[in-house]
Amino acid sequence: MPAPPHLTHVALHVRDVAATADFYQRYVGLHIVHDRTDAGVRVVWLGEEETDPAFVIVAIGGGMGGYLPPLANHLGYDVPSRDAVDEIAARGRAEGILVEGPVYAGPIVGYFCMLRDPDGNVVEFSHGQPIRPADIR
Repeated sequence: MPAPPHLTHVALHVRDVAATADFYQRYVGLHIVHDRTDAGVRVVWLGEEETDPAFVIVAIGGGMGGYLPPLANHLGYDVPSRDAVDEIAARGRAEGILVEGPVYAGPIVGYFCMLRDPDGNVVEFSHGQPIRPADIR
């Protein structure tokens, strides 16, 4: 039996990344472990461990007046291979719950697919998506 998926992140689309990061730093004791801007959108990863997090909250900026892009908020799971992503995507497609992928989106996002759970929540399954700052190329 292949290794089960491992929860690595929860992504939240937020109105103000700095305010969100400040809140989680002051009230929860999280650390900013990654901070970047992609196409004008600030993305901050917050983790309990400063240098080697096993799990992060991903704060994605640009609240867009209350509108949330379809994939903005999601649970992210790591799987052991691209083949595992392909297999999950094929099962999701057969059940009519595949939202996106599989697709390779570069060295930070990796190879992933997205499914909808029974309540409409988006769940990402990825391979090659590092969450430890030292692993980001």
